[in-house]
Amino acid sequence: MYLSTNTRPDITFAVSQVARFSSEPKQSHATAVKTILCYLKRTCTKGMIIKPTGKLNLDLFVDADFCGLYNTEPHTNPNSVRSRTGFIVKLSNCPLIWRSQLQTSITCSTLEAEYNALSSALKTLIPLKHLLIEATNHVELDNGIRATIWASAFENNQGAYFLVTKKRITSRTRWYLNKWHWFWQHVTKDGVGPETVAIHELDTSLQDADYLTKAQSCEPFESNRFQVQGW
Repeated sequence: MYLSTNTRPDITFAVSQVARFSSEPKQSHATAVKTILCYLKRTCTKGMIIKPTGKLNLDLFVDADFCGLYNTEPHTNPNSVRSRTGFIVKLSNCPLIWRSQLQTSITCSTLEAEYNALSSALKTLIPLKHLLIEATNHVELDNGIRATIWASAFENNQGAYFLVTKKRITSRTRWYLNKWHWFWQHVTKDGVGPETVAIHELDTSLQDADYLTKAQSCEPFESNRFQVQGW
């Protein structure tokens, strides 16, 4: 658990999946744990290669897997239709915080699952930006230059992106108002202000959080791992 939340985001999804069954483990779960341990043994000299950009940019990559457990668990179990949220926050292009977890409510579409994930992840990004601004305000920078901190969130679902940036409310999305639209007041074009964040559309192939939401085949997994961890 420590590795999955602190140094090895590549095992976070797998650990989150098996941890759900820690109270009633079966042989299949023990096999899954052994597979994770074998992978860690094979890559024990690896971790994260940090290459900071030198700019105080906070970047949030957020993704969701809509009903990813469908047909893998009994249909009588509500968790079989829950979507999974995955996000990673980078500071100066260095992974800082990441999460992979089932959403607490059952969503009815990919748009809803992605929008739920974005709303949830921004609850981590915005306070983190406040903390970073407060810290930099107490640090003396060269030549008296004050740090300018940008915060950006990258979303690869076009429907969720347009709902945030264009604020297009329809009969299908109107009911989101009370629960998930809280962050609209923080969305700006540049994300420079103390409580602001810019939302950008992102191609799925560049989505760093993709391997936090689902099991991937070897090639896309290694590509995603290289984008985040540098190896």
